[in-house]
Amino acid sequence: MAVIKKLKAVKIEQNHLLGIQDLSFSQVSDILKQAKTFITLNKSSSKKIDILRGKTQINLFFEPSTRTQSSFELAGKRLGADVMSMNIVNSAIKKGETLIDTAMTLNAMHPDIIVIRHQDSGAPNLLSQKVNCSVINAGDGRREHPTQALLDALTIINRRGKVEGLKIAICGDILHSRVARSNIYLMNMLGAEVNVVAPKTLLPHSIERLGVKSFTDMKKGLDKCDIVMMLRLQNERMHGSFLPSAREYYEYFGLTPDKLKMAKKDALIMHPGPMNRGVEIDTSLADDINRSVIREQVELGVAIRMACLKIFCKKE
Repeated sequence: MAVIKKLKAVKIEQNHLLGIQDLSFSQVSDILKQAKTFITLNKSSSKKIDILRGKTQINLFFEPSTRTQSSFELAGKRLGADVMSMNIVNSAIKKGETLIDTAMTLNAMHPDIIVIRHQDSGAPNLLSQKVNCSVINAGDGRREHPTQALLDALTIINRRGKVEGLKIAICGDILHSRVARSNIYLMNMLGAEVNVVAPKTLLPHSIERLGVKSFTDMKKGLDKCDIVMMLRLQNERMHGSFLPSAREYYEYFGLTPDKLKMAKKDALIMHPGPMNRGVEIDTSLADDINRSVIREQVELGVAIRMACLKIFCKKE
């Protein structure tokens, strides 16, 4: 069995992780510190420990997911929990069962933690009020995706040593992106300077109130940036015409070598995935072994989710 360095128990009073806005600086620091201990474990030959042995984790994903769902499942299993991933397609939800009824049904099974992704903003908050166990938000509508922001911060710290003082550009579909919102909250909390870059149709009204600078010119938005964080176009949330065409979007807002020249020479490239190559980002940049940390984000995502499960899983 793998051995990891023991840390003093992390105590976070709340039982749920519903959004970055609910966390303090010290709580974020505790999560990141705990996650760092799991990075080495995940690279070892024996990856399983029994911190959550006897605990039950239910993954409840109402939207398609590859990275988030698989990493939460892997994280729970590596911590020794019993993990059940519900198949929504074959569940009673497809027969008209409401989220509240689903919550009551699952609560009767006495799980210790539920990980939920839902297409409606606020669904994890509602679920947390109806169950006796801990709830982790794995993404709700346009609102928040806290574990993605946490793994992005961990990736930056792993490469740059800190977030404070860095200039970060978040580019793409800001309007529909829960990843953008959570990252804006977290990067500001950690002391970064944040730019958001998007066409006017994909910029929320008064976005500057969140403590960011907004740009509709990609090159100006990337000027002297340390981190370039691209976003996926949320086509499934677009009701109406937001873009003339994917080709035109790539021309003006896709990350290309020419646009990247405006950022610092050692600027890191990030993307939460899945990527639309040739639309949001040039393939050569996505696969650049020196500057792209996209695969590292996936790797560290498991460590962050292990930390969140360990900290928030309700203790007896």
